[in-house]
Amino acid sequence: MNEKNTIGQKRIHRYLWVGIFLVLAFSVVFVLNIITGSVPVSVSDILGILTGTAGDTNVSKIILIIRLPRVIMAALLGGALAVSGFLLQTFFGNPIAGPFVLGISSGAKFTVALNMIFWVSMSKSGSSLSMILSAFAGALLSTAFIIFVSGSVRHKAGLLVAGIMIGYICSAATDFLLTFAEDKDIINLRGWSMGSFSGMSWDGVCVSAAVIGITLIITFLLSKPIGALRLGENYAKSMGVNVKVFRIVIILLSSVLSACVTAFAGPISFVGIAVPFLSKQMLKSSEPTVLIPVSFMCGAVFCMLCDLIARCTFAPTELNISTVTSIFGAPIVIFMLIDRRMDGKV
Repeated sequence: MNEKNTIGQKRIHRYLWVGIFLVLAFSVVFVLNIITGSVPVSVSDILGILTGTAGDTNVSKIILIIRLPRVIMAALLGGALAVSGFLLQTFFGNPIAGPFVLGISSGAKFTVALNMIFWVSMSKSGSSLSMILSAFAGALLSTAFIIFVSGSVRHKAGLLVAGIMIGYICSAATDFLLTFAEDKDIINLRGWSMGSFSGMSWDGVCVSAAVIGITLIITFLLSKPIGALRLGENYAKSMGVNVKVFRIVIILLSSVLSACVTAFAGPISFVGIAVPFLSKQMLKSSEPTVLIPVSFMCGAVFCMLCDLIARCTFAPTELNISTVTSIFGAPIVIFMLIDRRMDGKV
């Protein structure tokens, strides 16, 4: 009994220290994103804006209109990607199952290409709303295909292959569309397809916060059946979980999160695979009630840090966010594969 209490106390202490570390890391990276850039901003400037005593209106505009919405979106979308990856890894029972293996980003890219090449060119007008709606439509169409396939495919590996194939099909269709595009459309599409947090607005923050917030609450409330499913389908069935229906729910929740990211920032690679792994390593636990919020916080810090590097490394030239996330995320995925092979799991 004492041994169990000791183990429980150690686990609580670990959770507490991880939480403190993430809050501090989030705060530091958040402030660095606001004060760093082509126009230096001091902490006193930030305090002056928050208290309404700021004298320089240009600095206020830089912080309130450009940098603050951008860093908040980086945090929201990064956290959403991480939780989306956690859900897909639960679904497939595979740590390298990320948000984009189901072809969600490729479907979104295809419909955005349709919008940019045909609708915008024909109407000579376009809006961020039309881009967002088209990305959501493509992502949800890909999800609908996976759900349709899930009715006739028994094995999860078959669903994984189906997702990869729909991704290839959508990518090929997008490349075909590019042959009919004007040069400016090709440049815009390729820039968007690499991912970026630039140009974010408060309207986007409000929409993404609402979508991601509601989805996260639903996901957290489903922590118990998620934990049961992570222990195996037979165990989940013995706990009263309707596995067939719950698998569809997991796909939908993951797709909504990753579709929101793709709609606002374009495809962002490796975050959904690497961050859940790092979260598990820090916690030494796979308990969903703890792993879901920690994954969200880790994803937020990871994406804010990568965005800071993308903005400042070669300023005024800005790197695509996927370039930076790949540099840091790919080695983590390689380490995951090596670690699992050494443990005899791969």
